[in-house]
This record gives sequence, C-alpha cells and structure tokens, in this order.
Amino acid sequence: MRTHIISVFLLCAASAGVVACQPTDTAKPSGSVPPAAGAGVAPTKDSKSAAEKKSVPNFVGMGLQSAQDTAQAAGFYNLKSHDVLGRARMQILDRDWKVCTQNVKTGTVAATNTKLDFGAVKLAETCPAKDQSAASAADGTMPDFHGKSVKAARQTLDSSTSINVNDVTGASRFVLMESNWEVCSQTPAAGVKLNGQPITLNAVKFGEHCP
Repeated sequence: MRTHIISVFLLCAASAGVVACQPTDTAKPSGSVPPAAGAGVAPTKDSKSAAEKKSVPNFVGMGLQSAQDTAQAAGFYNLKSHDVLGRARMQILDRDWKVCTQNVKTGTVAATNTKLDFGAVKLAETCPAKDQSAASAADGTMPDFHGKSVKAARQTLDSSTSINVNDVTGASRFVLMESNWEVCSQTPAAGVKLNGQPITLNAVKFGEHCP
C-alpha cells in the first residue's frame, strides 16, 4: 500500500512539473512589442504627392494622346475623356482624337489628384460651340435627346427602361452601332415625367437628314 502511494505521488509531481514548464496561451513571443495606442501610419510618397498642387496646363487643341502625356508630365494622373459631340463614342485610339474642352480651367492651381476630363472629337471633326453630352435624367423627367446618339440616350436612361429604336427613313435598317445613329424624335417628349414607361427613339445615321 505504501509503495503504491509513493508511486502515485511521484507520478503527480512529475506531471505537475511538465505542466508548469508549458507556455500559456497569453505568452508573447520574445522581442514582440505591441504597437502604441493611437500610433499613426507613416505617410507614403504617393499620399504626399497627392497633396501637391500644380498649375493646370492648357490642353485645348492638342491631340488627345499628347494632352494625356502633358498632363502626366505635369503630375496629373487622374484622367478621363468623353465624346464632346454627345455620341458616347469610346476614345479607343487616342491619337485619332483632339481635345476641344477641359473641365478644369487653364492656369488653375489644383491638387494633382484632381480628375481632368477632356472633351474630344475625332481629328477630322469640328469642335462644337459647347459640350453636347447627353442631359441627365436624374430628376425623373425625360431629357431632350434630339441630335444625340442612340447610345448616349440609352446610357442616360435607367438600365431597366424598355427602349424601341426605329429607322425613321422607313428603310427598316437594324440599329446595330448605336453611336452612329442620331435621334430625330422621341416619345415621350422632353420634360415628361418618367414612371417606367417604354421609350421610343426615331433615328437616322449621322450625316443623314432627319425627315
């Protein structure tokens, strides 16, 4: 009996020693220092350059590619462009387009992260007197799409809108490349309240005359 008690005591002592040597869940690795409360992140070079202010160059009259290169050389990298004729064409090959307008006036001192938007036309086209981009339908009324492209009209309306496009010449041509088609008339008329009703656009190809 005594031998059994001694054996059990020695086994428990050995087990206790082993457990005592084990690290706890809250132990921290050697050399680990928790960050100070409220410690900020050191500013990076990018965040510093974003706060810089520079004079905006004059881009009007430049080729679109040259305008973009000039803007980047001046430190402006937040760039976009749009079809100033209101046809919603994509500027796929920038060298084929020229700048007619810029959204930030020449000489304005602006932060270098300011978005610069170039209104452009193709090289053989004439810049319009003012930007012909489609009006917004954000106020819930039908915009005036006369003279705009079918594509621009579609982009302006809610994506759920049912739109019927007719070749108003009577030739019953399919309207495939919508940026090449000009709206002659529309139903409902401009200013009518939009409540989900279908829209009809009567169009001809740009360069043709509306009847």
